Amino acid sequence: MNKNLKIDTAPDSSGGMTRVVERNIKALLDRKKQEDEKRTAENRIADSITGFVGSMTFVYIHVAFFGLWILWNTGLLGLEPFDPSLVVLAMMASVEAIFLSTFVLISQNRMAAQADKRAELDLQISLLTEHEVTQLIKMVRAIAQKMEVEDSDNPEIDELEKNVAPEKVMDSMEKHARKINNAPDTD
Repeated sequence: MNKNLKIDTAPDSSGGMTRVVERNIKALLDRKKQEDEKRTAENRIADSITGFVGSMTFVYIHVAFFGLWILWNTGLLGLEPFDPSLVVLAMMASVEAIFLSTFVLISQNRMAAQADKRAELDLQISLLTEHEVTQLIKMVRAIAQKMEVEDSDNPEIDELEKNVAPEKVMDSMEKHARKINNAPDTD
C-alpha cells in the first residue's frame, strides 16, 4: 500500500465559494435581518441616535455649535453675550452627555446580548466539530489498520483520539484562572 498518500490542500482555483458557504452566508444575513426587525422602537431609536453620535457629522455640528456659542459669549463676534460665564453651555453639554451615554449603553447592551448568543452558538459548533474530528481520527486509524498502513505510535494522535468532556475543560480553565489570579483553589 502507498504510505505516502498526498492530499491536495490548495484552495479552489475557480475563485468561487462552495454552495455550503454561500448558504451559510445567506442564513446569517437572514438571521441578522430578522433580529433587526424584532428590535423594539426604543432600541431602534437608541441605535439611530448612537449611530449619529458616532459620526463625523455629529462632531462637525458640535464644533460649529460650541465654537459659535463660545465666540459669541466671549465677545469675539461683537455681539451681546447671553451666557458670559458659559454656565448654560456647560449645563447643556452635561445633560447631553448623560442622555448620549445612556443611548450608547442601551445599544451596547443589545449588542452584547447578540454577541453572547453568537458565542454560545460558536461553542456548540466547536464542541460538535471536536466530537466529529475525534470520530474521524478513530475512523482513519481503523482504515489505516485495515489497509496495514504503519502507525507510528504518536502520543498526540493517541490523545486526539480520546473524547473530550467540555465540563472538564471548563473546570481546568477555571482552576488555571484561579492560579493566575492567586485565588484559593476550591477543588
